[in-house]
Amino acid sequence: MIGEPLFDADAITVRVAEMGADISRDYAGHVPLLIAVSNASAPFFADLLKAISIPCEADAVSVNRYGEGEGIELAKDAAIPLEGRHVILVDTIDTGLTLQYVFKRVVARGPASLSVCALLDRPHRRIADVEVRYRGFEAPDIYVVGYGLDYLGRYRELPALYAHGTWPH
Repeated sequence: MIGEPLFDADAITVRVAEMGADISRDYAGHVPLLIAVSNASAPFFADLLKAISIPCEADAVSVNRYGEGEGIELAKDAAIPLEGRHVILVDTIDTGLTLQYVFKRVVARGPASLSVCALLDRPHRRIADVEVRYRGFEAPDIYVVGYGLDYLGRYRELPALYAHGTWPH
């Protein structure tokens, strides 16, 4: 059952605005390319783009996971050329395996710089070594839904982030 939010809509709005200001400051004079890594990041991605006060571009990739989380493949690659660009991957980080896979794929395309912006970070569940430059919130070791995150396709539409209970099997 869903109860009180872990992070309410106001807290999310404030934090996203702060992250947008940080990105705007750090990339002043450049046109960064933000790449959404998952469907779950869509609301965050849209709000983050609006919070950035410098020119930027946006793209998305799509990743398929299969098996016991060991198999990862890129279903849709970024359409915008990445060579020489300042790229920011935007996602929610759990184990870090998916993001690490995308990170390596992007590095191979020769960006000028590459950083990670995560709405939620779960360092206690991290398997892959992923450095997060812009971190929204650190999530406790519980399953979180809302603001794009789902449980079996439900709850993405909620405006806040809620604890949903234990990790699904």
